[in-house]
Amino acid sequence: MSSKNYFENVAQDWDEMRTGFFPIAVREKAIAQMEIQQGIQVADIGAGTGFLTEGLANFPINITAVDESQKMLEVMAKKFKSHTNINYLVSESESIQVTDNSWHYALANMFLHHVERPAIVIKELYRTLKPGGKLIITDLDKHDFDFLVKEQNDRWMGFERTAITNWFTQAGFKEVKVDCVNANCCADSCGTNAKAEVNIFIATGTK
Repeated sequence: MSSKNYFENVAQDWDEMRTGFFPIAVREKAIAQMEIQQGIQVADIGAGTGFLTEGLANFPINITAVDESQKMLEVMAKKFKSHTNINYLVSESESIQVTDNSWHYALANMFLHHVERPAIVIKELYRTLKPGGKLIITDLDKHDFDFLVKEQNDRWMGFERTAITNWFTQAGFKEVKVDCVNANCCADSCGTNAKAEVNIFIATGTK
């Protein structure tokens, strides 16, 4: 099963599932990297059902929720139906259907380990940002919990922080930083007694 099909299948249950995986502190750490000003353009990449957007929706900003899963975005749209500052875009991450220099910020939470070619995606996100724009990614450190690949369709078992730094730099980002969120991602195996507990990093870079 592809990552897209996996998330199409779990869309209705994702909010409940996600609650046990990672805490609100991850979102707070990501949003703290922003300078929120009225009218800025912000992208929630791999938005799912809107974990990041939930922390941003009440600000006077314009949000584009991007995901390859139509069903995930449908669930999200119902949650935020009273908000007029959110647009929804079904798009593959390696070729996002927006023009160059579209967004002031692009944020992605627990998204990168589901993509096939992270370096290509980071380069594509660089394209979508305005000059001076900022990319903010929260994701998993390298780990050896292989049941996450089998049960949750993870494509990557986390990342070495040096690899993240290199991909940001190669894409053209400056002021690249990779640091701890001081929170873990936790998941129990469905088929065994295994339990994953993986540190979460935050990576930022400026175009």
